[in-house]
Amino acid sequence: MGERGDLWHRALIDPALLRILGSVRGLRVLDVGCGNGYLTRRLKRLGATQSVGVDAANASIQLARRREAAHPTGAEFLRADAARLTQFEDGSFDRVVANMSLMDIRDAAATIREVGRLLDPRGRFVCSISHPCFDLDEQSAWVVERRPYRETIARKIEGYRRERSVRVPWKVSDTEMAYTTSFHRTLATYSRYLNEAGLVILRLDEPAPKPELIRKSPQGRFIAEIPLHLVIEAAHKGTFLGPRTRAARAKPKVPRQSRKSTRP
Repeated sequence: MGERGDLWHRALIDPALLRILGSVRGLRVLDVGCGNGYLTRRLKRLGATQSVGVDAANASIQLARRREAAHPTGAEFLRADAARLTQFEDGSFDRVVANMSLMDIRDAAATIREVGRLLDPRGRFVCSISHPCFDLDEQSAWVVERRPYRETIARKIEGYRRERSVRVPWKVSDTEMAYTTSFHRTLATYSRYLNEAGLVILRLDEPAPKPELIRKSPQGRFIAEIPLHLVIEAAHKGTFLGPRTRAARAKPKVPRQSRKSTRP
């Protein structure tokens, strides 16, 4: 993966994530599960005053630091457990991003609680994940029906409600496979984790493929029909409530009984 990400990040996931994230100029940004650090460095180049990447994998952090040393941007990289970021104080960041990392973190609930703690009261959390409704490891597959003058694309799903760990295969070369561990969780579970962390969902986005992905990936035209990824934007509860909404939520005042006599 280069400085702009691999094909899937470059032509599918990142455009949606960055659009929802918006400008980071002058902001403090934390990248959770930063991997090789390409996004952390990109956010620094886009004007973040502080851009910190954290990852539990020592090899990833070492690679990120080597790239930063070769072409300095001012990004920082720390090896840390995303579920226990005790080195940072409450409200340390204006934006927190987690780009395709939450589904690979065992304790996602604790990680999202840490996100809630670290976010400034008016900060925002933006994450991308494998779509929990449509991309369920080997329990999901494309179904293509070819009829005269027509092709129908569908997605077969099994075991959606059964949350589990999954051994994910990656083709490194024609003769070599690598494996990582991922965790399938339902959409409701992610929503619950956010709620328990004091966060509310502001927006959901299902990235559509750019022309490059449709040209270069056999799945590109399928993803144009059915999304395999989900981008979530969240913020602290109450942050974006207007004054009228807050007033409506306030307890109504019970008028005191008049002391005037009601006798005729």
